[in-house]
Amino acid sequence: MTGSISRRRLLVTSAALGGGALTVGGFAVAGGSLTTGQPGLLLRSQAPLPRPYEVPLPTPQVLAPIRTSGTTDVYEITQRTARLQILPGLETTAWTYGGTFPGPTIVSRSGRRTMVRHRNELPHPTVVHLHGGHTPYSSDGYPTALILPPGHTASHDDGMAGMPGMSGASDAQDIAAVQRTYTYPMAQRAATLWYHDHRMGFTGANVWNGLAGFHLVHDDEEEALPLPRGERDIPLMITDRSFAADGSFRYPALDAEQHKPGVSDQYMDGVLGDVVLVNGAPWPVLETEGLRYRLRLLNASNARRYRLALDPQPPGGGGLVQIGSDGGLLERPLKHDALDIAPGERFDVVVDFSRYRPGTRVRLVNRLGSGGTAAVMRFDVSTARPPADDSRIPARLSTLPAPQPENAVATRTFHFQRSSGSMGWTINGRAYKPGRPLAKVRLGTTEIWRFVTDFHHPIHLHLDHFRVTARNGASIGPYDEGWKDTVDLRPAESVEIVTRFTDYPGRYMLHCHNLEHEDMAMMADFVTE
Repeated sequence: MTGSISRRRLLVTSAALGGGALTVGGFAVAGGSLTTGQPGLLLRSQAPLPRPYEVPLPTPQVLAPIRTSGTTDVYEITQRTARLQILPGLETTAWTYGGTFPGPTIVSRSGRRTMVRHRNELPHPTVVHLHGGHTPYSSDGYPTALILPPGHTASHDDGMAGMPGMSGASDAQDIAAVQRTYTYPMAQRAATLWYHDHRMGFTGANVWNGLAGFHLVHDDEEEALPLPRGERDIPLMITDRSFAADGSFRYPALDAEQHKPGVSDQYMDGVLGDVVLVNGAPWPVLETEGLRYRLRLLNASNARRYRLALDPQPPGGGGLVQIGSDGGLLERPLKHDALDIAPGERFDVVVDFSRYRPGTRVRLVNRLGSGGTAAVMRFDVSTARPPADDSRIPARLSTLPAPQPENAVATRTFHFQRSSGSMGWTINGRAYKPGRPLAKVRLGTTEIWRFVTDFHHPIHLHLDHFRVTARNGASIGPYDEGWKDTVDLRPAESVEIVTRFTDYPGRYMLHCHNLEHEDMAMMADFVTE
Protein backbone atom coordinates (compact mmCIF):
# COMPACT_ATOMS: atom_id res chain seq x y z
CA MET A 1 0.00 0.00 0.00
CA THR A 2 2.79 2.42 0.79
CA GLY A 3 4.34 1.92 -2.63
CA SER A 4 1.04 2.63 -4.35
CA ILE A 5 0.63 5.87 -2.45
CA SER A 6 4.16 7.02 -3.15
CA ARG A 7 3.50 6.84 -6.89
CA ARG A 8 0.76 9.43 -6.65
CA ARG A 9 1.03 13.04 -5.72
CA LEU A 10 -0.87 14.46 -2.79
CA LEU A 11 -4.18 15.77 -4.13
CA VAL A 12 -5.00 18.16 -1.34
CA THR A 13 -2.98 19.55 1.55
CA SER A 14 -3.94 19.32 5.17
CA ALA A 15 -3.70 23.09 5.49
CA ALA A 16 -6.65 23.46 3.14
CA LEU A 17 -8.91 21.02 4.95
CA GLY A 18 -10.06 22.82 8.05
CA GLY A 19 -10.00 19.67 10.16
CA GLY A 20 -11.53 17.35 7.55
CA ALA A 21 -9.94 14.46 5.70
CA LEU A 22 -7.61 14.37 2.73
CA THR A 23 -7.10 11.97 -0.13
CA VAL A 24 -4.04 10.45 -1.66
CA GLY A 25 -3.95 7.89 -4.44
CA GLY A 26 -7.58 6.88 -3.96
CA PHE A 27 -7.37 6.55 -0.19
CA ALA A 28 -9.05 8.82 2.35
CA VAL A 29 -7.13 10.09 5.35
CA ALA A 30 -9.25 11.14 8.30
CA GLY A 31 -7.81 12.26 11.61
CA GLY A 32 -4.39 10.98 10.64
CA SER A 33 -5.54 7.45 9.79
CA LEU A 34 -5.64 5.89 6.33
CA THR A 35 -8.87 4.30 5.10
CA THR A 36 -8.51 2.10 2.04
CA GLY A 37 -10.96 2.11 -0.81
CA GLN A 38 -12.59 5.49 -0.22
CA PRO A 39 -12.02 8.37 -2.63
CA GLY A 40 -13.13 11.82 -1.58
CA LEU A 41 -13.01 14.26 1.29
CA LEU A 42 -15.13 14.04 4.42
CA LEU A 43 -17.47 16.98 5.01
CA ARG A 44 -18.46 16.93 8.67
CA SER A 45 -21.92 17.84 9.87
CA GLN A 46 -22.41 20.85 12.11
CA ALA A 47 -25.76 19.67 13.48
CA PRO A 48 -26.12 17.24 16.40
CA LEU A 49 -26.55 13.75 14.99
CA PRO A 50 -28.93 11.07 16.28
CA ARG A 51 -27.83 7.73 17.61
CA PRO A 52 -28.16 4.88 15.14
CA TYR A 53 -31.13 2.52 15.05
CA GLU A 54 -33.74 4.83 16.54
CA VAL A 55 -35.75 5.64 13.39
CA PRO A 56 -37.99 3.11 11.59
CA LEU A 57 -37.05 2.38 8.00
CA PRO A 58 -39.32 4.36 5.65
CA THR A 59 -40.57 2.77 2.44
CA PRO A 60 -40.85 5.15 -0.54
CA GLN A 61 -44.43 5.44 -1.74
CA VAL A 62 -45.34 3.79 -5.04
CA LEU A 63 -46.60 6.37 -7.52
CA ALA A 64 -49.97 5.73 -9.12
CA PRO A 65 -50.40 6.55 -12.82
CA ILE A 66 -52.66 9.47 -13.70
CA ARG A 67 -53.78 7.66 -16.83
CA THR A 68 -53.48 4.21 -18.40
CA SER A 69 -54.30 2.68 -21.76
CA GLY A 70 -53.86 -0.72 -23.34
CA THR A 71 -50.16 -0.05 -23.94
CA THR A 72 -49.09 2.87 -21.75
CA ASP A 73 -48.99 4.12 -18.17
CA VAL A 74 -48.67 7.89 -17.65
CA TYR A 75 -47.23 9.44 -14.49
CA GLU A 76 -46.79 13.00 -13.31
CA ILE A 77 -44.11 14.30 -10.93
CA THR A 78 -43.63 17.87 -9.74
CA GLN A 79 -40.08 18.76 -8.76
CA ARG A 80 -40.30 21.13 -5.80
CA THR A 81 -38.71 22.13 -2.53
CA ALA A 82 -40.01 20.46 0.61
CA ARG A 83 -39.32 20.76 4.32
CA LEU A 84 -38.47 17.30 5.65
CA GLN A 85 -37.61 16.04 9.10
CA ILE A 86 -34.52 13.92 8.59
CA LEU A 87 -32.64 14.73 11.80
CA PRO A 88 -34.71 14.79 15.01
CA GLY A 89 -35.87 18.29 15.94
CA LEU A 90 -34.61 19.91 12.74
CA GLU A 91 -36.07 20.55 9.32
CA THR A 92 -34.18 20.05 6.08
CA THR A 93 -35.10 21.91 2.92
CA ALA A 94 -34.76 19.32 0.16
CA TRP A 95 -35.11 19.47 -3.61
CA THR A 96 -37.54 16.67 -4.26
CA TYR A 97 -39.52 14.65 -6.75
CA GLY A 98 -43.06 15.10 -5.50
CA GLY A 99 -42.18 16.36 -2.02
CA THR A 100 -40.33 13.30 -0.68
CA PHE A 101 -36.76 12.02 -0.44
CA PRO A 102 -36.34 9.52 -1.98
CA GLY A 103 -38.84 10.43 -4.66
CA PRO A 104 -41.83 8.16 -5.29
CA THR A 105 -41.13 4.71 -6.71
CA ILE A 106 -42.36 4.08 -10.24
CA VAL A 107 -43.22 0.47 -11.06
CA SER A 108 -43.25 -0.55 -14.73
CA ARG A 109 -43.97 -3.69 -16.69
CA SER A 110 -41.46 -4.94 -19.24
CA GLY A 111 -42.81 -4.27 -22.74
CA ARG A 112 -45.38 -1.73 -21.54
CA ARG A 113 -44.59 1.93 -22.25
CA THR A 114 -44.11 4.28 -19.30
CA MET A 115 -44.45 8.04 -19.75
CA VAL A 116 -43.41 10.40 -16.94
CA ARG A 117 -44.24 14.10 -17.15
CA HIS A 118 -41.88 16.12 -14.94
CA ARG A 119 -42.82 19.67 -13.99
CA ASN A 120 -39.99 21.82 -12.60
CA GLU A 121 -40.96 24.16 -9.77
CA LEU A 122 -37.45 24.30 -8.31
CA PRO A 123 -35.43 27.54 -8.51
CA HIS A 124 -33.01 26.15 -11.12
CA PRO A 125 -33.00 23.98 -14.27
CA THR A 126 -32.99 20.20 -14.00
CA VAL A 127 -32.56 17.11 -16.18
CA VAL A 128 -33.95 13.62 -15.46
CA HIS A 129 -32.02 10.43 -16.30
CA LEU A 130 -33.46 6.93 -15.91
CA HIS A 131 -30.33 5.11 -14.76
CA GLY A 132 -30.29 1.66 -16.33
CA GLY A 133 -33.07 2.48 -18.76
CA HIS A 134 -32.89 1.32 -22.39
CA THR A 135 -34.18 4.63 -23.62
CA PRO A 136 -34.49 6.71 -26.81
CA TYR A 137 -32.11 9.65 -26.96
CA SER A 138 -34.90 12.21 -26.57
CA SER A 139 -35.78 10.78 -23.14
CA ASP A 140 -32.36 9.66 -21.92
CA GLY A 141 -31.58 12.78 -19.92
CA TYR A 142 -28.76 14.26 -21.99
CA PRO A 143 -27.07 16.75 -19.62
CA THR A 144 -28.09 19.85 -21.58
CA ALA A 145 -31.69 18.70 -22.11
CA LEU A 146 -32.92 21.11 -19.47
CA ILE A 147 -36.32 21.54 -17.88
CA LEU A 148 -36.50 25.23 -17.02
CA PRO A 149 -38.42 26.46 -13.98
CA PRO A 150 -41.13 29.09 -14.46
CA GLY A 151 -39.73 32.46 -15.51
CA HIS A 152 -36.23 31.11 -16.19
CA THR A 153 -34.48 31.86 -19.47
CA ALA A 154 -31.63 29.56 -20.50
CA SER A 155 -28.24 31.25 -20.62
CA HIS A 156 -24.54 30.52 -20.77
CA ASP A 157 -24.64 30.02 -16.99
CA ASP A 158 -26.80 26.92 -17.43
CA GLY A 159 -23.87 25.08 -19.03
CA MET A 160 -20.32 24.56 -17.89
CA ALA A 161 -19.19 28.17 -18.10
CA GLY A 162 -15.85 28.70 -16.45
CA MET A 163 -14.72 25.09 -16.70
CA PRO A 164 -11.66 24.39 -18.86
CA GLY A 165 -12.57 23.07 -22.28
CA MET A 166 -16.31 23.33 -21.66
CA SER A 167 -19.11 24.49 -23.86
CA GLY A 168 -21.49 26.77 -22.04
CA ALA A 169 -24.96 27.14 -23.47
CA SER A 170 -27.48 24.35 -24.00
CA ASP A 171 -28.66 23.44 -27.48
CA ALA A 172 -31.91 25.26 -28.16
CA GLN A 173 -33.70 22.07 -29.19
CA ASP A 174 -32.82 20.46 -25.85
CA ILE A 175 -34.60 23.00 -23.69
CA ALA A 176 -38.12 22.55 -22.33
CA ALA A 177 -40.01 25.27 -20.49
CA VAL A 178 -41.42 24.18 -17.11
CA GLN A 179 -42.20 20.58 -18.01
CA ARG A 180 -40.98 17.66 -20.12
CA THR A 181 -42.45 14.24 -20.80
CA TYR A 182 -40.01 11.32 -20.80
CA THR A 183 -41.07 8.22 -22.73
CA TYR A 184 -39.63 4.85 -21.70
CA PRO A 185 -40.55 1.91 -23.98
CA MET A 186 -39.44 -0.58 -21.31
CA ALA A 187 -38.06 -2.96 -23.92
CA GLN A 188 -35.91 -4.54 -21.22
CA ARG A 189 -36.00 -7.22 -18.59
CA ALA A 190 -37.00 -6.86 -14.94
CA ALA A 191 -34.44 -4.86 -12.97
CA THR A 192 -33.91 -2.34 -10.19
CA LEU A 193 -33.48 1.03 -11.90
CA TRP A 194 -33.40 4.52 -10.44
CA TYR A 195 -33.99 8.04 -11.70
CA HIS A 196 -31.98 11.09 -10.73
CA ASP A 197 -30.93 14.53 -11.86
CA HIS A 198 -28.37 14.70 -14.67
CA ARG A 199 -27.87 18.44 -15.29
CA MET A 200 -24.46 19.29 -16.68
CA GLY A 201 -22.19 20.69 -13.99
CA PHE A 202 -24.73 20.42 -11.18
CA THR A 203 -25.64 16.74 -10.85
CA GLY A 204 -23.72 16.38 -7.58
CA ALA A 205 -25.51 19.25 -5.85
CA ASN A 206 -28.94 18.31 -7.20
CA VAL A 207 -28.73 14.65 -6.19
CA TRP A 208 -27.19 15.54 -2.81
CA ASN A 209 -30.17 17.80 -2.16
CA GLY A 210 -32.69 15.04 -2.85
CA LEU A 211 -33.34 14.44 -6.56
CA ALA A 212 -33.31 10.63 -6.68
CA GLY A 213 -35.89 7.83 -6.66
CA PHE A 214 -36.46 4.16 -7.56
CA HIS A 215 -37.92 2.87 -10.82
CA LEU A 216 -38.61 -0.87 -10.69
CA VAL A 217 -39.31 -3.05 -13.72
CA HIS A 218 -41.12 -6.39 -13.49
CA ASP A 219 -41.59 -9.17 -16.05
CA ASP A 220 -43.09 -12.65 -16.37
CA GLU A 221 -39.77 -14.45 -15.93
CA GLU A 222 -39.03 -12.84 -12.59
CA GLU A 223 -42.58 -13.19 -11.29
CA ALA A 224 -42.58 -16.92 -12.07
CA LEU A 225 -39.77 -17.41 -9.56
CA PRO A 226 -40.61 -18.11 -5.89
CA LEU A 227 -38.60 -15.12 -4.63
CA PRO A 228 -39.72 -12.97 -1.67
CA ARG A 229 -42.32 -10.44 -2.77
CA GLY A 230 -44.80 -7.92 -1.46
CA GLU A 231 -43.76 -6.43 1.88
CA ARG A 232 -40.65 -8.64 1.84
CA ASP A 233 -39.34 -7.08 -1.39
CA ILE A 234 -37.71 -3.90 -0.10
CA PRO A 235 -35.82 -1.20 -2.04
CA LEU A 236 -32.98 0.33 0.02
CA MET A 237 -31.47 3.60 -1.23
CA ILE A 238 -28.18 4.06 0.64
CA THR A 239 -26.67 7.54 0.68
CA ASP A 240 -24.36 9.66 2.79
CA ARG A 241 -25.05 13.29 3.63
CA SER A 242 -23.76 16.11 5.82
CA PHE A 243 -25.91 18.66 7.62
CA ALA A 244 -25.46 22.29 8.61
CA ALA A 245 -26.31 23.45 12.12
CA ASP A 246 -29.85 24.40 11.09
CA GLY A 247 -30.51 20.95 9.60
CA SER A 248 -30.02 21.94 5.96
CA PHE A 249 -27.97 19.78 3.65
CA ARG A 250 -24.34 20.88 3.72
CA TYR A 251 -22.55 20.73 0.35
CA PRO A 252 -19.37 22.53 -0.81
CA ALA A 253 -20.75 23.96 -4.07
CA LEU A 254 -18.72 26.74 -5.61
CA ASP A 255 -21.95 28.66 -6.12
CA ALA A 256 -25.15 27.77 -4.31
CA GLU A 257 -27.10 29.86 -6.83
CA GLN A 258 -25.86 27.50 -9.57
CA HIS A 259 -24.27 30.04 -11.86
CA LYS A 260 -20.85 28.36 -11.60
CA PRO A 261 -20.61 24.55 -11.58
CA GLY A 262 -18.50 22.27 -9.44
CA VAL A 263 -17.21 22.15 -5.88
CA SER A 264 -14.35 23.86 -4.09
CA ASP A 265 -10.97 22.48 -5.07
CA GLN A 266 -10.35 20.31 -2.02
CA TYR A 267 -13.55 18.34 -2.69
CA MET A 268 -12.96 17.63 -6.38
CA ASP A 269 -12.08 13.99 -5.57
CA GLY A 270 -15.60 13.53 -4.20
CA VAL A 271 -17.79 14.67 -1.30
CA LEU A 272 -18.25 12.24 1.61
CA GLY A 273 -20.95 12.77 4.21
CA ASP A 274 -20.82 11.61 7.83
CA VAL A 275 -24.48 10.53 8.09
CA VAL A 276 -25.67 7.36 6.35
CA LEU A 277 -29.27 7.57 5.20
CA VAL A 278 -31.35 4.60 4.05
CA ASN A 279 -34.51 5.63 2.22
CA GLY A 280 -33.89 9.12 3.60
CA ALA A 281 -33.65 8.10 7.28
CA PRO A 282 -30.45 8.13 9.39
CA TRP A 283 -29.29 4.62 10.35
CA PRO A 284 -32.84 3.19 10.46
CA VAL A 285 -34.15 -0.06 11.88
CA LEU A 286 -36.54 -2.61 10.37
CA GLU A 287 -38.34 -5.35 12.29
CA THR A 288 -38.33 -8.54 10.25
CA GLU A 289 -39.92 -11.91 10.62
CA GLY A 290 -37.81 -15.06 10.55
CA LEU A 291 -38.31 -15.33 6.78
CA ARG A 292 -36.49 -14.56 3.53
CA TYR A 293 -36.40 -10.95 2.39
CA ARG A 294 -35.38 -9.49 -0.95
CA LEU A 295 -33.31 -6.32 -0.51
CA ARG A 296 -32.76 -4.10 -3.55
CA LEU A 297 -29.50 -2.35 -2.62
CA LEU A 298 -28.75 0.95 -4.40
CA ASN A 299 -25.70 3.11 -3.74
CA ALA A 300 -27.06 6.59 -4.49
CA SER A 301 -24.14 8.38 -2.82
CA ASN A 302 -22.18 11.02 -4.70
CA ALA A 303 -18.77 9.43 -4.10
CA ARG A 304 -18.83 6.99 -1.18
CA ARG A 305 -18.21 3.31 -1.77
CA TYR A 306 -19.55 0.72 0.68
CA ARG A 307 -18.51 -2.76 1.65
CA LEU A 308 -21.78 -4.09 3.02
CA ALA A 309 -21.89 -7.03 5.42
CA LEU A 310 -24.22 -8.51 8.01
CA ASP A 311 -23.10 -8.38 11.65
CA PRO A 312 -23.33 -10.97 13.03
CA GLN A 313 -22.97 -13.26 10.05
CA PRO A 314 -25.50 -16.09 9.98
CA PRO A 315 -24.17 -19.53 10.90
CA GLY A 316 -22.13 -20.80 7.99
CA GLY A 317 -21.75 -17.33 6.41
CA GLY A 318 -22.88 -16.34 2.94
CA GLY A 319 -25.73 -14.26 4.33
CA LEU A 320 -26.03 -11.96 1.31
CA VAL A 321 -27.28 -14.12 -1.55
CA GLN A 322 -27.05 -12.09 -4.74
CA ILE A 323 -29.82 -12.77 -7.24
CA GLY A 324 -29.54 -9.67 -9.42
CA SER A 325 -27.24 -6.95 -10.69
CA ASP A 326 -27.78 -3.58 -12.39
CA GLY A 327 -29.50 -5.17 -15.38
CA GLY A 328 -31.64 -7.77 -13.61
CA LEU A 329 -31.45 -11.41 -12.59
CA LEU A 330 -28.20 -13.38 -12.58
CA GLU A 331 -28.05 -16.83 -14.11
CA ARG A 332 -27.44 -18.38 -10.70
CA PRO A 333 -27.41 -17.04 -7.15
CA LEU A 334 -24.07 -16.05 -5.61
CA LYS A 335 -23.35 -16.13 -1.88
CA HIS A 336 -21.36 -13.27 -0.37
CA ASP A 337 -20.10 -12.46 3.10
CA ALA A 338 -19.69 -8.85 1.93
CA LEU A 339 -20.58 -6.79 -1.15
CA ASP A 340 -18.59 -3.87 -2.54
CA ILE A 341 -21.00 -1.36 -4.08
CA ALA A 342 -19.91 1.84 -5.82
CA PRO A 343 -22.04 4.91 -6.63
CA GLY A 344 -24.71 4.03 -9.18
CA GLU A 345 -24.50 0.24 -8.72
CA ARG A 346 -27.38 -1.99 -7.64
CA PHE A 347 -27.32 -5.46 -6.10
CA ASP A 348 -30.47 -7.46 -5.43
CA VAL A 349 -29.88 -9.86 -2.55
CA VAL A 350 -31.93 -12.28 -0.48
CA VAL A 351 -31.33 -12.49 3.27
CA ASP A 352 -32.82 -15.43 5.16
CA PHE A 353 -33.54 -14.18 8.67
CA SER A 354 -34.66 -17.66 9.75
CA ARG A 355 -30.93 -18.42 9.99
CA TYR A 356 -30.85 -16.17 13.08
CA ARG A 357 -32.32 -16.85 16.49
CA PRO A 358 -35.52 -14.90 17.21
CA GLY A 359 -34.70 -11.59 18.88
CA THR A 360 -31.31 -11.22 17.15
CA ARG A 361 -30.37 -7.69 16.12
CA VAL A 362 -28.57 -7.90 12.81
CA ARG A 363 -26.65 -4.83 11.69
CA LEU A 364 -25.92 -3.99 8.07
CA VAL A 365 -22.44 -2.50 8.35
CA ASN A 366 -20.02 -0.73 6.02
CA ARG A 367 -16.53 -2.17 6.33
CA LEU A 368 -15.09 0.73 4.35
CA GLY A 369 -16.43 3.22 6.89
CA SER A 370 -15.36 4.43 10.29
CA GLY A 371 -17.27 6.03 13.14
CA GLY A 372 -20.83 6.74 12.06
CA THR A 373 -20.22 5.71 8.47
CA ALA A 374 -19.36 2.16 9.56
CA ALA A 375 -23.06 1.66 10.37
CA VAL A 376 -25.84 1.51 7.77
CA MET A 377 -29.03 0.11 9.35
CA ARG A 378 -30.31 -2.70 11.57
CA PHE A 379 -32.74 -5.59 11.19
CA ASP A 380 -34.48 -6.77 14.38
CA VAL A 381 -35.63 -10.37 13.99
CA SER A 382 -39.03 -10.77 15.61
CA THR A 383 -39.51 -13.15 18.52
CA ALA A 384 -42.98 -14.05 17.21
CA ARG A 385 -43.43 -17.35 15.44
CA PRO A 386 -43.27 -16.60 11.71
CA PRO A 387 -45.72 -17.98 9.17
CA ALA A 388 -44.57 -20.62 6.72
CA ASP A 389 -42.15 -19.20 4.17
CA ASP A 390 -43.40 -19.85 0.65
CA SER A 391 -40.30 -18.31 -0.93
CA ARG A 392 -37.05 -19.94 -1.96
CA ILE A 393 -34.00 -19.19 -4.09
CA PRO A 394 -33.90 -21.39 -7.19
CA ALA A 395 -30.57 -22.84 -8.21
CA ARG A 396 -31.12 -21.30 -11.65
CA LEU A 397 -32.62 -17.85 -11.99
CA SER A 398 -32.37 -16.89 -15.64
CA THR A 399 -30.66 -17.53 -18.97
CA LEU A 400 -28.38 -14.69 -20.01
CA PRO A 401 -27.40 -14.74 -23.67
CA ALA A 402 -24.38 -12.46 -23.79
CA PRO A 403 -22.71 -10.60 -26.64
CA GLN A 404 -19.63 -12.55 -27.68
CA PRO A 405 -16.25 -10.76 -27.70
CA GLU A 406 -15.23 -12.66 -30.83
CA ASN A 407 -18.08 -10.91 -32.67
CA ALA A 408 -16.83 -7.44 -31.78
CA VAL A 409 -16.33 -5.11 -34.74
CA ALA A 410 -14.17 -2.69 -32.73
CA THR A 411 -12.15 -2.42 -29.54
CA ARG A 412 -11.88 1.01 -27.95
CA THR A 413 -9.89 2.24 -24.96
CA PHE A 414 -11.00 5.04 -22.65
CA HIS A 415 -8.59 6.54 -20.11
CA PHE A 416 -10.20 8.13 -17.06
CA GLN A 417 -7.64 10.59 -15.68
CA ARG A 418 -7.17 13.76 -13.76
CA SER A 419 -6.45 16.76 -15.96
CA SER A 420 -2.75 17.61 -15.92
CA GLY A 421 -3.33 21.33 -16.37
CA SER A 422 -6.48 22.14 -14.41
CA MET A 423 -8.58 21.16 -11.44
CA GLY A 424 -10.78 18.80 -13.46
CA TRP A 425 -11.15 15.27 -14.78
CA THR A 426 -10.87 13.94 -18.32
CA ILE A 427 -11.62 10.96 -20.57
CA ASN A 428 -8.87 10.30 -23.14
CA GLY A 429 -7.29 13.59 -22.15
CA ARG A 430 -10.39 15.65 -22.95
CA ALA A 431 -12.70 17.54 -20.67
CA TYR A 432 -16.35 17.13 -21.58
CA LYS A 433 -17.82 19.16 -24.41
CA PRO A 434 -21.43 18.50 -25.45
CA GLY A 435 -21.78 17.30 -29.01
CA ARG A 436 -18.16 16.14 -29.36
CA PRO A 437 -18.31 12.31 -29.44
CA LEU A 438 -15.39 10.11 -28.50
CA ALA A 439 -16.95 7.18 -30.37
CA LYS A 440 -19.42 6.54 -33.18
CA VAL A 441 -20.97 3.09 -33.16
CA ARG A 442 -23.34 1.33 -35.52
CA LEU A 443 -26.57 -0.04 -34.12
CA GLY A 444 -26.75 -3.82 -34.17
CA THR A 445 -23.00 -4.27 -33.70
CA THR A 446 -20.96 -5.55 -30.78
CA GLU A 447 -17.92 -3.72 -29.40
CA ILE A 448 -15.32 -4.24 -26.69
CA TRP A 449 -14.61 -1.19 -24.56
CA ARG A 450 -11.60 -1.03 -22.25
CA PHE A 451 -11.67 1.37 -19.30
CA VAL A 452 -8.34 2.37 -17.71
CA THR A 453 -8.21 4.53 -14.58
CA ASP A 454 -5.80 6.56 -12.49
CA PHE A 455 -8.15 6.81 -9.47
CA HIS A 456 -11.32 5.30 -8.11
CA HIS A 457 -13.94 5.69 -10.84
CA PRO A 458 -17.37 3.99 -11.04
CA ILE A 459 -18.00 4.09 -14.79
CA HIS A 460 -21.55 4.28 -16.14
CA LEU A 461 -22.68 3.56 -19.71
CA HIS A 462 -26.02 4.84 -21.00
CA LEU A 463 -28.35 3.06 -23.46
CA ASP A 464 -27.25 -0.60 -23.21
CA HIS A 465 -26.17 -2.92 -20.42
CA PHE A 466 -22.86 -4.74 -20.75
CA ARG A 467 -21.02 -7.79 -19.50
CA VAL A 468 -17.64 -7.47 -17.80
CA THR A 469 -15.20 -9.87 -19.49
CA ALA A 470 -11.83 -9.11 -17.84
CA ARG A 471 -10.30 -7.16 -15.00
CA ASN A 472 -6.61 -6.27 -15.31
CA GLY A 473 -6.37 -8.72 -18.20
CA ALA A 474 -7.49 -11.62 -16.02
CA SER A 475 -10.78 -13.01 -14.74
CA ILE A 476 -13.63 -10.77 -13.62
CA GLY A 477 -14.11 -9.72 -10.01
CA PRO A 478 -16.57 -11.18 -7.48
CA TYR A 479 -19.07 -8.34 -8.03
CA ASP A 480 -18.89 -8.19 -11.85
CA GLU A 481 -21.41 -10.93 -12.68
CA GLY A 482 -24.54 -10.37 -14.72
CA TRP A 483 -25.68 -7.46 -16.84
CA LYS A 484 -24.15 -4.20 -15.65
CA ASP A 485 -24.48 -0.52 -16.46
CA THR A 486 -21.96 0.69 -13.87
CA VAL A 487 -18.61 -0.90 -13.07
CA ASP A 488 -16.29 0.04 -10.22
CA LEU A 489 -12.60 0.54 -11.00
CA ARG A 490 -9.88 1.00 -8.43
CA PRO A 491 -6.78 3.16 -8.96
CA ALA A 492 -4.48 2.03 -11.80
CA GLU A 493 -6.91 -0.67 -12.90
CA SER A 494 -8.41 -1.73 -16.23
CA VAL A 495 -11.68 -3.44 -17.08
CA GLU A 496 -12.93 -4.81 -20.39
CA ILE A 497 -16.63 -4.90 -21.19
CA VAL A 498 -18.57 -6.18 -24.19
CA THR A 499 -21.92 -4.84 -25.31
CA ARG A 500 -24.21 -4.81 -28.31
CA PHE A 501 -25.69 -1.43 -29.19
CA THR A 502 -29.35 -1.68 -30.09
CA ASP A 503 -32.53 0.11 -31.10
CA TYR A 504 -32.04 3.83 -30.65
CA PRO A 505 -29.89 6.30 -32.62
CA GLY A 506 -28.63 9.47 -31.01
CA ARG A 507 -26.14 10.97 -28.53
CA TYR A 508 -25.50 9.01 -25.36
CA MET A 509 -23.18 9.28 -22.40
CA LEU A 510 -20.19 7.50 -20.90
CA HIS A 511 -19.10 9.01 -17.60
CA CYS A 512 -17.78 8.53 -14.10
CA HIS A 513 -20.57 8.19 -11.54
CA ASN A 514 -18.58 9.87 -8.83
CA LEU A 515 -20.79 12.92 -9.21
CA GLU A 516 -18.07 15.43 -8.40
CA HIS A 517 -15.90 13.88 -11.12
CA GLU A 518 -18.85 13.97 -13.51
CA ASP A 519 -19.57 17.63 -12.76
CA MET A 520 -15.93 18.52 -13.26
CA ALA A 521 -15.75 17.18 -16.82
CA MET A 522 -15.36 13.36 -16.62
CA MET A 523 -18.02 12.67 -19.24
CA ALA A 524 -17.99 11.82 -22.93
CA ASP A 525 -20.56 11.54 -25.71
CA PHE A 526 -20.85 8.55 -27.99
CA VAL A 527 -23.14 8.49 -31.00
CA THR A 528 -25.21 5.55 -32.25
CA GLU A 529 -26.35 5.50 -35.87
